[in-house]
Amino acid sequence: MVLANRLPVRRSNGDWATSPGGLVSALTPIVRERTGLWIGWTGEPDEAVEPFEHDGIGMRPVTISRSEIDDHYLGFCNSTVWPLFHDAVRTPEFHRHWWRAYRAVNERFADAAVSELRDGDLVWVNDYQLLLAPAMIREVAAGDGLHIGFFLHIPFPPVEIFARLPWRTQIVEGLLGADVVAFQTERSAANFADAVERFTDAVVGRGRVAYHGRRVRIEARPIAIDTGRFEQLRRDSVTEAHIERLRAELGDPSTVVLGVDRLDYTKGIDVRLRAFETLLERHADIAGDTVFMQIAVPSREAIVDYEEMRERVEGLVGRINGSYGGPHHMPVHYVYGGVPPEELVAYYALADVMAVTPLADGMNLVAKEYVACRAEDDGVLVLSEFAGASDELEMALLVNPYDLDGVAAVLGRAISMPEGEQAERMSVLREVVRRHDVHRWARECLGSIAAPDGFDGGVR
Repeated sequence: MVLANRLPVRRSNGDWATSPGGLVSALTPIVRERTGLWIGWTGEPDEAVEPFEHDGIGMRPVTISRSEIDDHYLGFCNSTVWPLFHDAVRTPEFHRHWWRAYRAVNERFADAAVSELRDGDLVWVNDYQLLLAPAMIREVAAGDGLHIGFFLHIPFPPVEIFARLPWRTQIVEGLLGADVVAFQTERSAANFADAVERFTDAVVGRGRVAYHGRRVRIEARPIAIDTGRFEQLRRDSVTEAHIERLRAELGDPSTVVLGVDRLDYTKGIDVRLRAFETLLERHADIAGDTVFMQIAVPSREAIVDYEEMRERVEGLVGRINGSYGGPHHMPVHYVYGGVPPEELVAYYALADVMAVTPLADGMNLVAKEYVACRAEDDGVLVLSEFAGASDELEMALLVNPYDLDGVAAVLGRAISMPEGEQAERMSVLREVVRRHDVHRWARECLGSIAAPDGFDGGVR
């Protein structure tokens, strides 16, 4: 049984269609094979939908009202938890009515799970929208045959930052309802262990917590991508046609630098644009034959911080193009909108340099997707040391995104990197994303939940 904020399907021409994405593609075969159930929201306010089956998987929709979207989702999830867990790069807001809505939605998800539970079921709760659900499920459906796991897709902050949350103890106790609490990185897992030790009476050991007569495992399970799918798309002749069209549209530059992100203040889009501007200031010779391509996918447009970030990014694009562009050349090409997977692979294949510079990020799968698409073992990945992916992708050029001069210097190094060094670095990176793909990740996560004492590892 999978609990996630959204169902793995969406409306398409009046019918349900499977949503795109690596998590859905990894989990749906496993859930289908085990005659499983997926509990989630349809994405529409006040939409009451009866349980149904899609592609061999039971779907159990949970209703969320318009006011709960404002208070639970836009409020507590994305204006309290999101900025707080991303090292408070924006000031989180703390409102009691948001907390009440958050707790109510978690109870609704937990009730939906409990109503469907059978002895021996495995329940996997996902992400920051459902931090309270594990304990709520266990409180009602405690039993030897119940296995509950939780996976947090975003970072878990240091305890000094987490301590600001008025409901910090309730959140920690909510997660301790699981048998296994998993995170993207060892750093996040250790931060959670510190929070458990500080805000509960649990006894914390090496990778395990003794809590109210139970043992809870804390572990790092970094999420991966569907590497085979990206490699297959890269080989497709349609992708080659996309590459040629895109190169022509960009003016056939000698170097393409690419950024692909949700338009979120944690992603550092404005930082990398300022760093690129700094690079052009210092090396005017590259301005006429280097293009920075930024794809910004709209996100949470109802939140003021996101609208301000869009205005800031678009202002920077205009300033750089006004200063360094000409009648037949724009150094920055900006796309505000989503890109189909087939076309996105073409962008990855076209880019000589991929710039991934979040201020804080649980993992960042864009970095891994770029690596998977580098069929010739060329290209350079510039990666923030504050992205979870930096723990695995050590052969990338790692940067501190708060250091503009440093990012500009590394972009310059990436643009001029010799082919031999590119090949040496990229071949290692490709082996990493091939060896640990999303299917292996899903199997390991579920295996750990089913037998939490049978897996090695730890956080201390």
